[in-house]
Amino acid sequence: MEKILKAVFDLKIPYFTFWAGSYDNLTKRPKKEADFLFKLYTKYFLKLAKDKKVHKNQIKINILGRWKELVPKKAEESIEKAIELTRDYKKHFLTVLVAYNGIDEMVEAIKKISNLKSQISNIKIDSNLIKENLWTKDLPPVDLLIRTGREPHNSTGFMMWLTCDSQFYFTKTLWPDFDEKEFKKAIEEYSQRERRFGA
Repeated sequence: MEKILKAVFDLKIPYFTFWAGSYDNLTKRPKKEADFLFKLYTKYFLKLAKDKKVHKNQIKINILGRWKELVPKKAEESIEKAIELTRDYKKHFLTVLVAYNGIDEMVEAIKKISNLKSQISNIKIDSNLIKENLWTKDLPPVDLLIRTGREPHNSTGFMMWLTCDSQFYFTKTLWPDFDEKEFKKAIEEYSQRERRFGA
């Protein structure tokens, strides 16, 4: 992850989102596996919060998903510290999805809009209003979605609103082996494509 992040910012990619675990990953896998992930979160986000490169490059860190419902206290404190110490940065944006599910995101947006509609009857429900009520409301549309592993599919409605016109890159390389060289290969392949945006 650290090597890929370096490649991201060397290539001057302003927004990078990494899915570090779905809600199902953290609730349906064996407790031993989930506990290991929680320890990784605790260690990694604390490291990010203290990383000089993060502050030098003004990387704003945000974590989205239902992580507050699941992660233990130490992991929560580590995550909140990374968010707080980078809150005012505006040069680069690193978003990490923890206990995230795209269907949950859309359901929560609909609930918020329904609540608004009950308060303001003439409110205009359009694409802008939907976007404003998503967890990912501060992110731009996704240009490229990279899916590692052997299964060429998009899990649990992953960022469904922001990926509607995305390019997809599927690789059989599993995540632990997907390094910065593989990442640059994906970017190179993407740069050769013609974007049609549904036209």
